[in-house]
Amino acid sequence: MTITQTVFSQLQDTDSLKTDSSLVLPIDSFISKDAMKSKVEYKARDSIRFDLKSQQIFLFGESEVKYEDLQLKSEDIESKLDSNVVTARGVKDSTGKYIGEPYFKQKEKEFYAHEIKYNFDTQKGIITDVKTQEGEGYIHGQKIYKNPDNVLYIRNGKYTTCNMAEPHYHFGTNRIKIIPNDKIITGPADLFIENTPTPFAIPFGFFPNTDKQKSGIIIPMPGESDQLGLFLLNGGYYLYINQHLDAQITADFYTKGSWGAKFISNYNNRYHFNGNVETNYSEFINGEKEFPDYTERRDFFFRWKHNQDPKARPLSIFSANVNFGTSSNFVNNFNSSANDYLSTNFNSNISYTKRWNNKPFTLNINSSHSQNTLSKQVNVRLPEIAFNVARIYPLVGKKSSVSQRQYEKIGLSYSLNLRNEVTAQDSLFRIAQPELLYSHIKNGIKHTIPINTSIKMMKYFTLTPSFNYTELWYLKTTEKSIDKNTNTVISDTISKFARGGYYNTSANLTTKFYGMYLFKNKRITAIRHVVTPSVGISYTPENNSSLKTYTDTNNVVYKYSVFENGIYGGTNTSKAGLLNLGLLQNLEMKVKTKKDSLNPIKKVTLLDNLSINTNYNMLADSFNWSNVIIGARTSLFNKFNINFNALVDPYALDTSGNRLNVSHLSKTGEIGRLTSASMNLGFSLKSKTTLKTEKTSKFASEAELAYIYSNINSYIDFDIPWTLNFAYNIYYNKPTFESSKSVVQTVNFTGDISLTKKWKVGVSSGYDFQQHDLTYTSIGVYRDLHCWEMNIQWIPMGFRQSYTFTIKVKSALLQDLKLIRRDIPNIF
Repeated sequence: MTITQTVFSQLQDTDSLKTDSSLVLPIDSFISKDAMKSKVEYKARDSIRFDLKSQQIFLFGESEVKYEDLQLKSEDIESKLDSNVVTARGVKDSTGKYIGEPYFKQKEKEFYAHEIKYNFDTQKGIITDVKTQEGEGYIHGQKIYKNPDNVLYIRNGKYTTCNMAEPHYHFGTNRIKIIPNDKIITGPADLFIENTPTPFAIPFGFFPNTDKQKSGIIIPMPGESDQLGLFLLNGGYYLYINQHLDAQITADFYTKGSWGAKFISNYNNRYHFNGNVETNYSEFINGEKEFPDYTERRDFFFRWKHNQDPKARPLSIFSANVNFGTSSNFVNNFNSSANDYLSTNFNSNISYTKRWNNKPFTLNINSSHSQNTLSKQVNVRLPEIAFNVARIYPLVGKKSSVSQRQYEKIGLSYSLNLRNEVTAQDSLFRIAQPELLYSHIKNGIKHTIPINTSIKMMKYFTLTPSFNYTELWYLKTTEKSIDKNTNTVISDTISKFARGGYYNTSANLTTKFYGMYLFKNKRITAIRHVVTPSVGISYTPENNSSLKTYTDTNNVVYKYSVFENGIYGGTNTSKAGLLNLGLLQNLEMKVKTKKDSLNPIKKVTLLDNLSINTNYNMLADSFNWSNVIIGARTSLFNKFNINFNALVDPYALDTSGNRLNVSHLSKTGEIGRLTSASMNLGFSLKSKTTLKTEKTSKFASEAELAYIYSNINSYIDFDIPWTLNFAYNIYYNKPTFESSKSVVQTVNFTGDISLTKKWKVGVSSGYDFQQHDLTYTSIGVYRDLHCWEMNIQWIPMGFRQSYTFTIKVKSALLQDLKLIRRDIPNIF
């Protein structure tokens, strides 16, 4: 029942209200100067008893008191009306166990306690044997004093991030002060594990108690390496500037002289853009300078990612993904991840795209970079500009009509591409000699104008004629001559503007054939076969406008193109009249399914595509047929992905391995020679979800669920007992005879299995059939220890052979409370 505080003056001394009764009396004439500002509501399951002589109210059975934003629940509650003090406590059941112990809530503040006393006027309280949550932490206290500002003073308290009623670990201290939405301060505190004291203690505790980010010190990880000495890793400072920007700087120090530093910054402007910047520099020293085995290595790496919200400026988009540095950075640095260590290529791209409303124009400005850590070759494009005009129909009349004339379907488009590029070894980028880099620079402009249309013929055929014109502009050309004294070729690069153009035309005819086989009274209802043949003709005229000649001392004349070093190639073309032939096939099956009542027929793809392409040059005097290109792709049961590509040469070889202008079929009876092929097979399997989240108690559920959904899913998924990812690759190459054949096979796999709800083991490895050895292998073991976690990472072989053992608190609030043991690999 519910009743307000100001009605009791008309009740008898020992009146009692039954659960199903109610009382409404006028209250205006009973309001005194000491009356509270708001009404107090009382509820109880069993009964509410008023004692006017002592001015007390007694509530029995699942009692509840509400006052403004305050809510108090308990099995029994008593309220003193003269002092406005309310007391709540639980009661003992038949087994002597307390039930219905008090629960207190005011705004976001919640308490579970053995007894609570609270004064409505002063807003002060005393709470005995309390359990409460503050942010990610939990406070246990023998006695708590609460003041009107909601600041809590706790005596004989525990601080932990474990949500159990008896936490697995805690910091025990005599005094704790909790300032809401600010901080938690403790006196001297000891670390207890399973209520057992440890030798680890702190002189004082200072824990954040706010959802807002705070600046602070990053505690380094200590360790020892036989090669580098004692070390401290990843120690530094985190600086929270504002909600849009932060920064973190950390350093590594080794007693034998090596060191490293890293800077990371994140920025975010909601609904506009976000990104991060990361850079590191390191110096690794091995040995003493006086000895011959002394080595010194310097490495750096820079990363920048910038993403723009497409809705912020739909017509103007900027993005960046930059990754560059020394080729040995991730090899030398054992703090690098496995993905960085195994990567042999790093790429960067900075792009800006501009579009115009109701205009067919698009402008792209890019700068890109790529480097290979094995060959040490670096390619930089700065800038790379593309201006495109989408297809327009210049012959369309001003008056629109339902049926277009054929000439109105002729479309025209245009593209301009400008590129400035340099390709060189990474060592040239580190030395201060720009003239060496300048000699490697290539640049040019390419204009392309395609004109095409589409014609429907006899309902089932589509004819696509096209005409393409390309023009190249260069600022450098090549001049060659002969040194008559040595009879050697002299090649010079001439800086001057030059242009050239070429064109080709083509027509392509396609159609589709459909075949269907129906099954009766079968689970498979039908199989459909789609065949798309194509035949076309293309013509490219001979173009020698960019060709020049030089004559050696033997009066032998040689031809060369002044654009032979051009970034887009040359304009000289050989006359060609090609008959292009292609065949594309697709195979699908329809089956009955009981899982989906709305769609009882399910379509299953057996063969995504099987393509065969070749051409015949009608104007060539020999080797008219080109190689036959075969490609196939399928995905079986949405789990097995298969890709196949092959190249077949239709011509035979002589005894020396040279191609003959004779078909391989006429000499051997076989259609052609398989010169190269590749196949990729991959699949991903996982078990069905079987594990479920279980709530331990009302007090623990919120933190438990928060952990499961915010932390575990980022790297550990116990809802899937096992997963397996498998990839098999084979590359076959045989350009001539058996002696030239090479076969490269690799197998890669990753998987994990949950042995129990708390244990998970993962493996990543592979096998190189050419080297007859395992590839990079790592084994990981994870143990969920409720509020703690254990992780073992082991690399059993190879250059980075090592192990790392980590046991730490899960909560990010106490992320530095951890024990790490690791074996450092030899990086020299």
